[in-house]
Amino acid sequence: MQYFEDIEPGRTAAFGRYEVTADEVREFASKYDPQPFHLSEEEAAKTHFGRISASGWHTCAMTMAMLVENLKANRQAGLGSPGIDQLRWIKPVYPGDTLRCESTVIEKRRSQSRPEMGIFKSSLTVFNQNDEPVMTMISNGLIQVRDPDAPIEG
Repeated sequence: MQYFEDIEPGRTAAFGRYEVTADEVREFASKYDPQPFHLSEEEAAKTHFGRISASGWHTCAMTMAMLVENLKANRQAGLGSPGIDQLRWIKPVYPGDTLRCESTVIEKRRSQSRPEMGIFKSSLTVFNQNDEPVMTMISNGLIQVRDPDAPIEG
């Protein structure tokens, strides 16, 4: 199991593989972001997208699926997240794209009020199959501390 003590600022990880399908793009959009360029090829062709594209929120959801799979594979003692500091949709995601992630730990600290918990900040980039960045975010993760009775540094 990977705990707070095992997190190293500067560590980079590459993970995930997510194949984007037209059916999933339409299904997500119809429920959560029903804008015409996410639902109709004809309407999307009239926009700067040129063809149907995934909602940015769908890109976030696909990224979350890859993140959780990576957490399970690496047996991380994750405790959720208090949120993200920054989110950018850089390039449209289209049906037929295959997404992957790269993440770098920026910093970490122990919680002053909850000594059993640590917080780490990561920079995450999502790439398509052409190695073009499609989304970036700065995320904050909560993780269990192996030894909550150890002194808090700093």
